[in-house]
Formats: sequence, structure tokens, C-alpha cells
Amino acid sequence: MLSSMSSTTSTNPSSSLGMGYNKGKIHGKMEQQGLLVQFSQEKITRTYHFQVKDQIGSYMNYPVTNMHKASGGSGGLRVNSHLLIPVPSPDPADDYTLLVGDFFNKGHKSLKKILDSGLNLGRCDGVHLNGKVAKGDGKDEPLFTMEAGKTYKYRICNVGLKTAINFRFENHQMKLVEMEGSHTMQNEYKSLDVHVGQCFAVPVKADQDPEDYYVVASTRFTRRQVTATGIIRYKNGKGPASSELPPPPVGWAWSLNQFRTFRWNLTARAAIPNPQGSYKYGAINITRTIKLANTASEVDGKFRYALNGVLHDNEFKTPLKLAEYFNIAKKEFEYDTIPDNPPEKTETIQVKPIVPNITHRHFVEIIFENQETAIQSYHLSGYSFLAVAIETGTWSPEKRKNYNLLDARS
Repeated sequence: MLSSMSSTTSTNPSSSLGMGYNKGKIHGKMEQQGLLVQFSQEKITRTYHFQVKDQIGSYMNYPVTNMHKASGGSGGLRVNSHLLIPVPSPDPADDYTLLVGDFFNKGHKSLKKILDSGLNLGRCDGVHLNGKVAKGDGKDEPLFTMEAGKTYKYRICNVGLKTAINFRFENHQMKLVEMEGSHTMQNEYKSLDVHVGQCFAVPVKADQDPEDYYVVASTRFTRRQVTATGIIRYKNGKGPASSELPPPPVGWAWSLNQFRTFRWNLTARAAIPNPQGSYKYGAINITRTIKLANTASEVDGKFRYALNGVLHDNEFKTPLKLAEYFNIAKKEFEYDTIPDNPPEKTETIQVKPIVPNITHRHFVEIIFENQETAIQSYHLSGYSFLAVAIETGTWSPEKRKNYNLLDARS
């Protein structure tokens, strides 16, 4: 696959605040009161209050150090629109967050040892919905409750480690209205492929007979499909969920075609009064093209991934920005240690800092090319990107004729 985007990028995604937040648009002091944390024998709650400037949408947060994400610690984040800015969908009766993803029975330390032994993690042991899996014995507590005739917004995020998830409701349609800060064209879907790190916001109307219904999450692009279910209960419902689950889609072409239906709502206003379509990105000249090909191999006996044959070394004596501020960057690292195009053949992986030197306000085209057999996910931290294409095969300049230069979502 390739995904071509236009903007600037950071190669070191270090923010644990939230997937997709623009770090330059977070202001104010954080106050702590809410989020349940276990510390020794004492439970502490912390809630973080902060202002996000010029940004709305559905996001998630998770631990980013070592393999701590495998132990959980994920949460949903909602940024609502200013009251004076109209939202292109009616207010829901309630707003629910559904965190889905794969899980491994081994702890994060054991998983790290597997990678450090030169092996990959292999297939996941299961899939969860908000940390739960329904048993299907008629005694499952519902994840959420709906009242007939009302519409509810579900914010669905994939918080897993590596596996794409297909998500679907039994006998209910989903209307996509927003994904990671962009209002979208409001197409209806029976199921959605949610890749690692993605978040979708979908209104669901409770228009079926009042009883229990399944929500289903199943793995995609794996040899053995793993499925998990949860219960959505109608208020005053009379009846269990059907034993027949809605079927998943088949094949990768279905997923690529679905991606192409995700388009910007050009007339909607997101966090500012200007319509999203007022940004004419298709008319901006590309000033630089960077093609990043990921490869997997062993480095000192450890299983590692590389970009253009280079594994990022994050062990600095001085943080990167401090080194630049004090004019000692040349003593700490080198810029542009990877070429703008991958080598034809990668025999050995080099270990060094990856810090591309990109000119401020240049409009950069970035191609991600996956040369491995497993699906790969990228966290593009702290900036806005426009996903203009996704295709199979090897990228070439001729592929630009397939770019969506009008309403690709950001």
C-alpha cells in the first residue's frame, strides 16, 4: 500500500496526550482531577482540563514508553465544537466511546522480550471492546443502552498494538460524520475497517425492535480471524441478541475502496468559522517528495523496523530541540541520515537518529510504502496531513493522477 500526504512531519512521535492532537494548539495549565489510576494500595482520580485551539474531533490517548500500551491505559478524548459554530449533524441523545483492539495474554515485559529475541509478536490472542468480551450466554451486561427512536453518537477507536479491526452493529447502519478532527461526507456503512490509531464518529439510530443487539469487532488481514462481541441493549427491551452475527467483509480491495469514500465535507465548519473546503491544498505546488519504505529485520539479535534502511536511535544526551537551541546539534546528531528515496536493496539496518531537515512552510509530499507482508500503521504526530491516495504496488510519479486533490480528509 502507499499513502501519500502533503505537509511536514515529525519522525519522533513522543506525545502521549492524544492521537492526532496538534501539539502547537494546546494551551493553558493542566488541572488534575478524574482518570482512575492505581497507585500502591490507594486509588487516585485525575481529570485533565486543557484548551485545544482550532481543533475538534475524536481521539485517544495511550502510553508510549516501551511496550506499556500492551497493558492498557488507553482512553478516549473528545473535543467538542464551539457553541457558536454549527455542527453538520444533530445533537445525539448521548455520546459513547468504544475502544476496540487486539490483546495479548502475555504482559508488556514478556512481549518486549519476544521482540528483543529476534521474533515478531505473531497473531493476537483476542479482541476486546472497552476491555470486555461478551460470553453470549444471555447474562452479559450491556456496553451501552439506547432508547427506541433516538440517535446516539459512537466514537470508535482502535487502541490495539498491531491488528486492523472491522467493526459493525447488528441490524444497524452507521453514518460517518467525523474522523480525527475532520467533518466527513455523511455516507452510511454496515461496517468500518478501523486501523490501529484511527478514530471514527458515527451516529447510530435506534430504529429496530427493542431488544438486545450485538456489536462485533473482528480482525482483518490475518490468517485466522478473531472475533469479539458486546451487547447494546434497548431500554425496556424484550429479547436476547440473535445468535447469528453480521458477517465481516472479505479481502483487502474492500478496505481500499472504503478508504476512498472518506472525504472532507467542504461546506462544514470544524473548529473555526471558515469552511473546511476553504483550504485549497490541491493548488499548492509540491516542494519536496519523501518516499519512506518500511522494512523489518534483526538488529543485534532484536526484531526491529526501519525506514529506508535506518532504525531511529532515540538515545540522546541532549533532547533534539535543546541541542538546536544551544547550537550543539552537530555534536549530538546528523540531519538527513536517510535519503528521500529508499535504497533498491536493504541488506543491513543502520542505527542512527532520523531527523529530516525540512524547510518551514514547504509543502512536502510523503509516500509510505509497505514492503512487508503485515499491515503497518504510522502515528504522524503533531501536524495536519492530507491522505490523498492509497493503492497497491510500488509508487511512481504517474500515481499522482489518482490523487484526491479536492476533498481528501485531513
